[in-house]
Amino acid sequence: MDIETLTPHTIANITEKSKRYILSAQQSDGAILWFEQGKLDPWDHIEAAMGLAIAEEFSAFRHAFVWLAQQQNTDGSWFAKYKGDEQDGDLDRHKIETNFVAYPATGLWQYYLISNDLDFVQKHFITIERAIDFVVSQQRAEGDIQWALSDKETLPKDALVTACSSILRSIECAIHLAHLLGKDKQSWVLAYVKLADCLKNRPWRFDRSWESKARFSMDWFYPVLAGIYNKEEAQLRLQSRWDEFVHPQLGCRCVSDEPWVTVAESCELTMALIAAGQKNAAFKIFKALLQWQDDDGGFWTGYSFRDNVIWPQEKTTWTAGAILLALDALHSLTPAASLFTSPSQLLT
Repeated sequence: MDIETLTPHTIANITEKSKRYILSAQQSDGAILWFEQGKLDPWDHIEAAMGLAIAEEFSAFRHAFVWLAQQQNTDGSWFAKYKGDEQDGDLDRHKIETNFVAYPATGLWQYYLISNDLDFVQKHFITIERAIDFVVSQQRAEGDIQWALSDKETLPKDALVTACSSILRSIECAIHLAHLLGKDKQSWVLAYVKLADCLKNRPWRFDRSWESKARFSMDWFYPVLAGIYNKEEAQLRLQSRWDEFVHPQLGCRCVSDEPWVTVAESCELTMALIAAGQKNAAFKIFKALLQWQDDDGGFWTGYSFRDNVIWPQEKTTWTAGAILLALDALHSLTPAASLFTSPSQLLT
């Protein structure tokens, strides 16, 4: 069966408009807000910057990465929120989410794969080293990683499937960066192997302190993006709950019990389908998302098909970044196209 594709003109148009939208929200200091006058968190900041790397806006990517490096805490972490409205008691300005701390490693590895900019990696590897050391320090004996910490509130001692899946891929990227620079990070490799085993074989280590997150689509497909399954295993996992999460004309629901599809989750499902060897299904999901790009290049975050309304009334830069990551995965626009679609090289 032939694989469906977009035309080069359509690809160039999506890329250009998405890039311009992300750039419009990048501040003079390098920070990329969710949208103009919006907030910023480290994970979504890097996701938007990765979109810029795909569009070969390398200077803008570096500006974004340097801004984040300058915000790094002395222990290697970042807080869960920067910029945005100042509010008394804003706990996210004190909370540290471990998957947010790990994700810059994925961004820097992707940037290197596309740009071949070894000098920038050498200069900023210390940022990744401190971040991953912090994340690994939060690993439990069973392999799972504490989801968050705070000095302002008491947080449950627990782990999240989606967050740990993202962390796993980020640790893999950090290991690749270390190998590139000739550095031995055996402690990272051991942490990686333990976390991968936990995700595959110890489901009881997740959602111990709160209601199960299984209704969220990300818990369904993020382990595929983590690279812990072969194609056959990935296919079985995605087939098992397909009808719960997928609207064939609109995309992927955020949660199984709400009539709300979201563009970013649909992009990530697109990449998971590619990892499972189901590229035509991936193309169909992705093509349905193009209707949500506005004239300014931004993509609406989600759509309620029960109420027939766009919701929320937001066009987030990280959604545009996710679009570019999925577009790259589908059409191999850059040398980093298989970043989220290839099985882990550390488990073979």
